[in-house]
Amino acid sequence: PDVIIEAQFDDNDAEHGQDHLQDMLTDDIKKLSLDTGEKGKAAGITGVQRTKQDDGPKVNDPRLLPDEFLQRTAKVVYILEKKHSRAATGFIKLLADRNSELFKRCAMFSPVDHRVPRVYVPLADCPADFVSKPEAYSQMLFICRIVDWKEDSNFASGQLCKSLGQAGEIEPESEGILTEYGVDFSDFSPEVLECLPQNLPWVISPGELAKRRDLR
Repeated sequence: PDVIIEAQFDDNDAEHGQDHLQDMLTDDIKKLSLDTGEKGKAAGITGVQRTKQDDGPKVNDPRLLPDEFLQRTAKVVYILEKKHSRAATGFIKLLADRNSELFKRCAMFSPVDHRVPRVYVPLADCPADFVSKPEAYSQMLFICRIVDWKEDSNFASGQLCKSLGQAGEIEPESEGILTEYGVDFSDFSPEVLECLPQNLPWVISPGELAKRRDLR
């Protein structure tokens, strides 16, 4: 309920001006708030108890709330640059529901990196005997590249790129990491190799040594 405070002032108040009156009204309002709070505590069970949810101000228009009571929200409107390569290392396995139509068309790819979603991959990309002997590929690492992720699906869609080899071995694990981060580890081209010295063994010429600082 609205609170009406009647202020009485005499000639002395008028001499101090409107500012003094405003300060007096502010003090009265603070005292009234404290008195009301103490009465509420004294009321006990019959009084209205405030919870943590009632601590905030009751305002119907969110635009009138202070900033500390607001949660800023936003939405993605455009992707400027795709930082992830969309490639992941992981394992393939059959779907759990063998009676579904999806079981006849797709397998499940489980990435090693749990930040990457699980992916539906076509059975056509899997080894020919994968359906009949899935246990033979339980420890085989594959590279999968995500191509789509529909809004109404819990899993992304992708394609198997290649088989790396057995999990735990250095070469397959290393190749998987390099592929995930988009590192080009292919052989150097002939053009690049031609830039290297051709007459072996190669040594630094005396003239070149004279221009360099020896840090050996």
